[in-house]
Amino acid sequence: MVLKTFGWSFAVTALGLVAAFFYGGWVAFGVVAILSVLEISLSFDNAVVNAGILKKMNAFWQKIFLTVGILIAVFGMRLVFPVVIVAVSAGMGPVEAVDLALTDKDRYQELVTDAHPAIAAFGGMFLLMIFLDFIFEDRDIKWLHWIERPLAKLGKVDMLSACIALVVLLISSFTVATQAHQHGGGHADKTETVLIAGIAGLITYMVVGGLSGYFENKLEEEEEREHEAEEEAARTGRKRSAVALAGKAAFFLFLYLEVLDASFSFDGVIGAFAITNDIIMMALGLGIGAMYVRSLTVYLVRQGTLDEYVYLEHGAHYAIGALAVILMITIQYQIHEIITGLIGVVLIAWSFWSSVRRNRALAAAEEAAGPGEKTAVSSQA
Repeated sequence: MVLKTFGWSFAVTALGLVAAFFYGGWVAFGVVAILSVLEISLSFDNAVVNAGILKKMNAFWQKIFLTVGILIAVFGMRLVFPVVIVAVSAGMGPVEAVDLALTDKDRYQELVTDAHPAIAAFGGMFLLMIFLDFIFEDRDIKWLHWIERPLAKLGKVDMLSACIALVVLLISSFTVATQAHQHGGGHADKTETVLIAGIAGLITYMVVGGLSGYFENKLEEEEEREHEAEEEAARTGRKRSAVALAGKAAFFLFLYLEVLDASFSFDGVIGAFAITNDIIMMALGLGIGAMYVRSLTVYLVRQGTLDEYVYLEHGAHYAIGALAVILMITIQYQIHEIITGLIGVVLIAWSFWSSVRRNRALAAAEEAAGPGEKTAVSSQA
């Protein structure tokens, strides 16, 4: 089962790591491995969400999502998009950016380093909004109760996430951005650059969230119409074309999944800039990670264990928040990429272990309780 589901991912991993070694030795090998783990950890909740929707689709549309969808996810968001970010930030064409990265790495590194404040501000704001919207939402299941309970109460204030993000952006623009100018010695002041890039990151987050909400509403409308059509067919005794209706519903599901996948993968792409500016290593690492996310989605659907490790989503979002802070700090200060990668891994591992302990505690409580009390124990957890 595991080999059948993850076979292609294992093969891509082996090829990607070998290519990384030949490209840049053991350093590149390690960076690509960390990027792969980072992408998987940040996108685990993506796989969970995808699996919850994918299981509603028929076999044909599942194959569409896992074939056409993987082309969009891997080659579109993970491979092409980093090049576009570098090209736009450095003020050059995508082809020129790729050619420069392959032929004149020193010049490319200089351009990317100069553009890093804009990249960091853009990505930091995008990631910070994802984290804040998650942490301010009142959830039935809480991981770090002492943090999440009071923040959930604060989350009832409208637009709190956007206000906090804008305050962080203003403070960063007039502190680390100005210091970056002083530290750079002769470079242009980055205050305006950081402000504009940060606002662009906030707008991008809102657009992506709006599109996701749009397709989600379309899906709900389609399901409601399908339910009404079924009731009408039952009253009149007429037969209806289930295939066509299922096709429309599945099509909206597919569109919704692609928008969700793009929004989730965006944080992995942006977060990768906190680890490396090398687009080759970035493409290899994120490509490997994207393959595992797709395989994990299929595995979760087939195994039906979506809710087994309930704190993993929390750990992934705390990792996103940590990356947001790191990106803003790197406008002025350099943080070693190994440290950046390990922070996310540690948070995911911690949330996984917390989930395992919770499951064991629930199992022990249910075993100790009487047969009639097991349901109550499960519902209270």
